[in-house]
This record gives sequence, structure tokens and C-alpha cells, in this order.
Amino acid sequence: MRATVFLGGGRITSALVAGLRLAGYEHPIVVHDRHSRKLQELKRQHRIIVEEDLAGAIELADLLIVAVRPDSVRKLLKEIREQQLPRRLTAVSLAAGIPLSRLQARLGLPVRWARAMPSPVCRSGRGLTGLTFGRGLSASERAMVRNLFASVGAVVEIPEKHFDAFTVTYSSSHGYHALATLVGAAESVGLDRKTALVAAGHALADGIAAWHSGNLSLEKLLKEAATPGGIAEAVMAALDRAGYRRIVKNGLCSGIRRARKNASRL
Repeated sequence: MRATVFLGGGRITSALVAGLRLAGYEHPIVVHDRHSRKLQELKRQHRIIVEEDLAGAIELADLLIVAVRPDSVRKLLKEIREQQLPRRLTAVSLAAGIPLSRLQARLGLPVRWARAMPSPVCRSGRGLTGLTFGRGLSASERAMVRNLFASVGAVVEIPEKHFDAFTVTYSSSHGYHALATLVGAAESVGLDRKTALVAAGHALADGIAAWHSGNLSLEKLLKEAATPGGIAEAVMAALDRAGYRRIVKNGLCSGIRRARKNASRL
């Protein structure tokens, strides 16, 4: 039996497996993790195969997905290297900030690497995944990786030099954080929480969905929504004067610094 094997049974593995099952993905899925509780929960929810032995998990893999925290990658790769891999293997790292060159240097051949940044929204089938491929991957191996993530949402292939910038921009946390902030502000000016959630959710989710599915540019939609001299224009102008654009940029820059710190750990 050959399988898609996840090393790490945390949040992103749970989201990916849920999305794959929702999409009708029937290829065997194996998960290895040090914590048996995580494995049993995944097995109960998503019909995965539990493999507590690392060597056993690697032996089953036709696609190996490294899904541990960046600060755990070094130790895991050391453990993999000790297995003396017997055959060519396609591996995908989900570890933010760690470049392909360092992954390849840690294991060498016969492992060929790709990097992926899948959104937790892939749980619903509406995810977005950034992909970048290392040298040596064949067309069929690239297609195998691409098709896996395309099962749970849109896929965009980008050069690795832009990967950190993509990582700090695409996260669904931006939307959730904006929603929570807008709801809190609405409550502070008089709305009850239920109404604030409805209003703020429409402002963010429905408006962006209209942009996503329509044919009007973002610039035109902004002009349509914020009539000159109107309330929406006053709100947007006040946000900009308060440094809204600068604050968002500073947040992205902080994320990029963290990604580069992750790289230094390997």
C-alpha cells in the first residue's frame, strides 16, 4: 500500500484531512505523531490510518507531508535521515519560513522537496495554497502535489523568493481579526453583539465575495461603496488618517521577520 503520509497530526493536518475527505479523496491517508490522542481523534473523525512508528510511516509514503512547527523541523529531519531512506521520495514542507535549500541539505537525495502554504480554510473546500517546487521534481511529481492541494481549494504557484510575503498576506487570520475588531467597535458605539456580527460579517464576507465572483475592479467597488461626502467615505478617511495602512504593513513586516527567524533554526 502506498499512501499520503502526514508527519504531524496538528491543526493544519486536521484541516487538510477534513477538506480532502469532503472532496471525496479516497487515497489512503496515514498520520504519524508522537501524541496518540491526536491520532485517535483524527482516526475517529476522518478515517485516517494511524502509524506511531516513523519508519513505518515513511515506508508507506508516495507523498510525504512534513506538517510540524518550524521549531520541530530540525529534529524531525534528523530522525528521518536516520531511517536511511531506500528510495526516491517526494516531500512537501508546510513549515513557514524554512527554504527548500535547507530542507534539501538536511536530507539530500533521494528526497525531492516542495513547499506549500495551505490555509486552514481548506477544511471547507474553500482554501488557498501557495506552492513552490524544488529542483529535481518530475512533471508527474509536481502534478501529484498540485492535485492534492487543488482538492481543497485554489492553488497558486509562486517563486520561493516571494513565499514569505505570500505567507503573511494570505492568512484567514486577517479576516477573522478584522471581523473581531469591527464587531468590538460596533458594540462600543451601541450595537448589540448579534447585530454587530451580522453587520460586520456582511461588510467583510459578503462584500469580498461580491468582488471575488464579479467583474468589477476593487477600485470601482471602493468608489461604489464609499460615496463622496457620505458616511462610508468619512469612516475610510478617518481610518487612513489614524494610520490604518501603516499598521497593516507593519504587521506584515513583523510576520516576515518571524519567517526569517524560523529559517535560521534549521
